[in-house]
This record gives sequence, C-alpha cells and structure tokens, in this order.
Amino acid sequence: MTVPGDGEPPASLELTPAEWGMWQAFRNGSTHDLRSRNPLHDDPDGQHRWGPERSVRARVLALLLLDGPPPQPGRVTALKLNGAYVTGVLDLAGGTVDPYVEMHGCRFEKEVLLPEARFTTLRLVGCRIPRLEAARVQTEGDLHLPGCTVPHGIRLTDAQIGTDLLLNQLTVERDRRGRSIVADGINVGQDIQAELIESHGELSLRGAQIGVSLSLRGSKLRNPHGRRALNAPQLTVERTLYLTAAGLSSSPFATGTTPPYGVVNTPGSGMRVQRFECVGGVRLDDGRFGDAVDFEQARFLMEADQELSMRRIQTPELRFLCERPHRGRVTLSGAKVVNLVDQASSWPGPGGLSMAGFSYECLIPRGRFPLSMRLEWVAAATPEYAPEPYEQLSNALRTSGEDAHAREVLLAKQRRRRETLPVAGKLWGFLQDWTVAYGYRPGRAAVWMGFLWAAGALLFSRIRPPAISDEGAPNWDPWLYTLDLLLPVINLGQDTAWRMTGFHQWASVVMILLGWVLATTVAAGASRLLRRN
Repeated sequence: MTVPGDGEPPASLELTPAEWGMWQAFRNGSTHDLRSRNPLHDDPDGQHRWGPERSVRARVLALLLLDGPPPQPGRVTALKLNGAYVTGVLDLAGGTVDPYVEMHGCRFEKEVLLPEARFTTLRLVGCRIPRLEAARVQTEGDLHLPGCTVPHGIRLTDAQIGTDLLLNQLTVERDRRGRSIVADGINVGQDIQAELIESHGELSLRGAQIGVSLSLRGSKLRNPHGRRALNAPQLTVERTLYLTAAGLSSSPFATGTTPPYGVVNTPGSGMRVQRFECVGGVRLDDGRFGDAVDFEQARFLMEADQELSMRRIQTPELRFLCERPHRGRVTLSGAKVVNLVDQASSWPGPGGLSMAGFSYECLIPRGRFPLSMRLEWVAAATPEYAPEPYEQLSNALRTSGEDAHAREVLLAKQRRRRETLPVAGKLWGFLQDWTVAYGYRPGRAAVWMGFLWAAGALLFSRIRPPAISDEGAPNWDPWLYTLDLLLPVINLGQDTAWRMTGFHQWASVVMILLGWVLATTVAAGASRLLRRN
C-alpha cells in the first residue's frame, strides 16, 4: 500500500481518530500523546483496559515507518508516540526505517519483529512488549529500551548498534528456551547500559563486542531454572565491565551515564544502594577487558555445581570486592591481570576457588589482608598441592618490594609439598625445615653452625689425640679441628692430621654429617634464589 502524493492516508485504511492524529503528528515531527494523565490508567503493565481511543494498528505504524507520507513544509518526519495501544504484530523485518522513532509508555498487543531492519535511532521507553525479535537489527545511533517490560524475552543476535544500547530498569522474562536476552555476537559502538535491570532467565552475550563499557550496576539476574544467569564467553569490552552496586534515583529510567575512562562511579553517601545480584552461574571465559572488571559489592548466589568462571580472561585490573560466595566455585584458571584489587572477605573458602595458571603482577588489598590470610587464600585454591599459585604470589610480593614475605610464601610452598612426599622424604624435609627452613632463613644456619662449632670445640678440648704422622703435624687446636669437620668443602688440614678413637671418633663423624646437612640445605636455598632472580 502506497501513500498518496499529497501525504494524505489512503481511504482504504479507514483511520481511527487516534491513528489520524498519529499520522498528522508524524508529518509534523511532533509528539502524539494518547495518555489519560491518570498514572494508574497509563501504566502499560497495569490491569486497566485501554480502549479504541488509544489504539493504533501495527500495520498503520509499519506504513508510516517504511513508506510514510512526506513531511509538512519545513518539518522532518518522526514517530513520537506516547501512551498508545498497538494492536496486531508490528513487523518491520528487513525494512529500512529512516524517520526517528520514539515511543513512551506504549502497550503492544503482540510481539515486535525487527530482524535485519535498519534504523537511524529507535527508542522504546517504558513500554510493554510481549516479545522483541531483533536479530541482526542495525541502528546508526542508539537503541533504547529503558523501563520496558518484555514477558517473553529479547533477541538481539548479531545486532549492530552504532552508538549506545540502553536497557536501564528493563524487566525481561525468559523465552521458551530459558533465555531472557540473547545478544550473541552483538556489536555496540559505545556503551551498553543495563543498570537496575531484572532478568529472569539466561542473559547471553557470547562473543559480544562493546566499544566502551558494559554496565550492569544494581541489576538482578536470576535463572533458577538453568545453569547460568550470565553467559558471556569471548566478550570484548574496550574499557570496563561493571557488575557493581548502583545508587537508586527517583528519576524513571535514569541512573546516570557510564563514567569516563578511569573513573569509578560509586553511589554517594546517604544514597540508597542496590547491589548487583546474580542468582545462578556466570561465565566470562576468554573475555578481553581494556580497563577493568569490577565486582565491588556484588552478590553471587550459586548452587554447588555452578561457578563464577573467569577462565583465561585478560584485563589490566580485576576488582574482586564482592560479597563472599557461600556456594559454587570461583574459577580464575589461566586468567591474566596486572592489578588484583581484592579483600580477604570476598574470596571463598577451601574447595570454592580454583586459580591454576592465574597470573597477576601487583596485589592491591582493600582493608586488612595479612600474609597468613594470603597463604590461606592460596591453600583454598589448591586442595591438592600445586606450586604455581605459591610462586605467583611470591613473585607479586617481590615486585612490591616485600622480599621477606616472598620468602615466607616459598617456605610455605615447601612445607605444603612435603605433605605429598613418602616417609623418607618427609623426614628429610622436617630436618631441612627444622635446621635452616629449606634455606629461606639462612641466618638460622649460622646459628646452628656457631652452636655446633662451640659444642665440638668444648668436646675436643678435653683430649689431645695422637697425630697420624709425626712429620709436619700441625699444633692441636680443637676450634680449628671442629671447624674443619663442619665445613665439607674447605680443607683446613686438621681432620686428616689427627687420629680419633672411640667416642670422639663417632663424634667426628656426626660433626661431618651435620656439616653436610647444613651445607646442602643452604645450597638448595641459594639455588632457588638464583633461579628466581
């Protein structure tokens, strides 16, 4: 159906008064307002029936948008519609919509079909839409759905959004496959703002690419019927992923904008705060985040078989400042971050954390996080002994200039390793630990050496053994003799010059063995230090 050249609607359309007003407002680029000014009656989610005085047919809307009349002289066509009841299926699939589209507080009788449609800007604000099908939709500007209610899910697979995708305060239920929003492969030029949304089902962002930031501040993601509430592997965000708290605002659909690069927008003092809450698993595997991943004040409620999975993610900063998950697992296997900002109260206990191959350069703790708790953190991540988490923690502490703490971590690693050894290995390990702490406390070796030297000199000072050879025998000195026994490499010519018998012969053998024990443990510790350096 085409529109007459004069811009008047075809007679066969038989427009209702509401549609006639919409037609004229479209040509003027003005707003057509069908609201009653009664908030209860104007609520698209309310029980009040909307009659013919507010009804417009979906096919009339489609005609305006796809093949509409020319504008009035000096005006630009635009669809600006408030409080309308759209009857029938709005089907714009594959079409090109040039006029600007903005609809506020509208109620759609049936689903909206936008697959492969092209828009300049599309804004549906505070509307009720049974289902939105918009796979491969393209917009030059924004796509806005703030405050909308969508009972049967949204599909935005492979959509191309030129600037922002705004979903603040959206309420969306799951579709027949249990998914609330399917936006796999979506490409957004700037931000996705999905703050204070309520998602009942799986929110899927597999392979999505976001040009600036993705904000889910204060949102509630719930998927009690499935494994994950947020499924976003291979997600690319050029700046920051915010799964944080949000300050509640009295303005409808307005929670502020995503902050500039490097600025963290936290709720002000005295403002009511709503946490980000996720009931179900989260998958962020293989994600790339150019600035940070922020979990401050987030709450994760998982079942025992669910996990907050961040396998192989890469980001300059991970802010793990959430509430401690009491069930499920946190998995950081293979993840690479520069700064790890965390607090002791955020990490799960034994069996709830996995970080094999997790690499970080700097630790930035919030609040009290002593070394003893750091070691408990590593132990919680390694139910079975693994050296990498200990070595990674030691390297990060050494980078921060805390060499003493770094050595304590490596000592804890050796003690943990000892638990896996057979009995003979354990006994040897206990001896090394008791004497020189596996070489990580070399001062203890000096103390033991001094004690043995003094004890041996006192023992051997009570005798004068016969010389093995009368020619060239040195003067008897119990201090030099004992020192020669204790030093296995240096030969002072004393231990081979005198003949010991009986008890003193056995004492000499014990001194030699103890000297070798001290020397080998100190050498082992020194070699470990050289390898690390």
